[in-house]
Amino acid sequence: MMKEKIYKPTIAGNDSMHPGDHKRSPDESYSEKLKETLVFIDEAFLSKLSKHLGQGDYIKFDKINFAEEIAKNEELHCKKIFYYLAPPFQSESPTTEETKKKEGHDKFVKKLREKDVIVREGRCQRLKIDGKFHYSQKGVDILMAMDMMSTPQNYPNITKIIIIASDSDFVPVIKYLEEQRIKTIFYTYYEKIRDSEFSRNNHLIKSASKYVIITKKSLEESLLKKEGGMK
Repeated sequence: MMKEKIYKPTIAGNDSMHPGDHKRSPDESYSEKLKETLVFIDEAFLSKLSKHLGQGDYIKFDKINFAEEIAKNEELHCKKIFYYLAPPFQSESPTTEETKKKEGHDKFVKKLREKDVIVREGRCQRLKIDGKFHYSQKGVDILMAMDMMSTPQNYPNITKIIIIASDSDFVPVIKYLEEQRIKTIFYTYYEKIRDSEFSRNNHLIKSASKYVIITKKSLEESLLKKEGGMK
């Protein structure tokens, strides 16, 4: 009978993120040299989560430092960060507020690229429903999925990737990567309250090789420095 593979549940250096490895993967963390990984960040999810955990106020933290730290938690070296977002909506004749938001967005994207982060931008759609404007990102998830599926070809030495997101649309991509012998580690957040903003997606969690719940403490440990931080 084949001996059951046991996963070592401890995360090095940070007890504020809670792991869940339902597949009981073998522990590969004790190699002589840290293996490289890619980190894929859904800005909309991470921004919404920081506001939720901040109880209505955004937690201002260094998102690049956060990505690098969670890679270290997995005893991996962050080779490249992919960042997905959409620019703020702009009217045909942008208002002063819209222009200001766009300038802030462009400044943020410039800082990301200066740090050698790969930035993918979708678009922002505005709909008027019951007299109120509603904004949503378009095209971001497909860009993220395309980059993840390109991992085997573009980064043949990568055997694990980290995804910071919560969208169940990534399940087919995760299954494809698993077929290519690439494990996925999901850093996400959920609540057991049915139909809540962060209600648990069992299908997504079960598809990943491992998942880790992001906590308020883990965000605060990557707080912005006075200079050079990424909000």
